Amino acid sequence: MYAAYDALSDRMKAYLEGLTALHDGEENYRGTYANFGVKDKPAYPRAVHPVIRTHPVTGKKALYVNKGFTRRILDLPVDESTGVLNYLFEHMANPLFQCRFRWRENSIAFWDNRCAQHRAMWDYWPHTRYGNRVTVKGDRPV
Repeated sequence: MYAAYDALSDRMKAYLEGLTALHDGEENYRGTYANFGVKDKPAYPRAVHPVIRTHPVTGKKALYVNKGFTRRILDLPVDESTGVLNYLFEHMANPLFQCRFRWRENSIAFWDNRCAQHRAMWDYWPHTRYGNRVTVKGDRPV
């Protein structure tokens, strides 16, 4: 998301600076595993994060919104938030900002959620996608 941020105009960067967004996982998770007998939690994680964050190690700025969890920019009217987020989601999907990992037997992949986004592609048919996810507790985005 460094590259996606860097590719924005200076005017857009200035516009986004200091804005915060609501990230909410409820609509992704509620009812997802009901067919497997898994009951929903009473509540799902929600957080407010900056739209642009500064990586604590590199000091570089990156976009910090994503189509799956970012619901709205809190500092904007709903219609403006929707328009800005749709623009950012489309911008961030540019293949120039992507890395494709070529899986092989016993492959291991790591990425830094502070400056990268994961998106699984369904390109492995007829094989099964299986993995163990480990998430390291991170810092509070700034």
